[in-house]
Amino acid sequence: CAEGYNDIIAKEPALSLGVAFQLTNILRDVGEDARDRGRVYLPQEDLQRFGVTEEQIFARRVDDNYKKMMKFQISRARMYYERARRGVFMLAPESRLPVQSSLDAYGRILDKIEENDYDSLTTRAYVDKWEKLSIIPFSWYRTLDISRLLPLPGDKAIPRLDEAH
Repeated sequence: CAEGYNDIIAKEPALSLGVAFQLTNILRDVGEDARDRGRVYLPQEDLQRFGVTEEQIFARRVDDNYKKMMKFQISRARMYYERARRGVFMLAPESRLPVQSSLDAYGRILDKIEENDYDSLTTRAYVDKWEKLSIIPFSWYRTLDISRLLPLPGDKAIPRLDEAH
């Protein structure tokens, strides 16, 4: 951890990053998991809440209910990414860029799902290598302390830990 932080303080953002990555993987792979593994990893309570059935997923039918459910799941994932972003500044400066660039690249997968009209049943959302490379300068800036005072357009300011409570 960076000076002034410890494992106890860093635990919640680290766990949030893991949940954000896992949820993104699940959302990206709904169709593949159903087709290739015969499995649906989405929470049953959310499927029921939005009127989406496993049969529909196995049949790869995207309808308004499925899209609404995906919008909800993407919003949930983004909430975890926001929580995780606080943790980047808890890392030693030399450790921040790999974490931030992974966070940014995985977050783009959610954008791709949206661009695919929430169809993760028949279309795989992915970020190609050139797009990943283009993300790095922005990720680097986000690791700098100045980015807290002057965030990139579209970024939310990240409060210092003493401001977060």
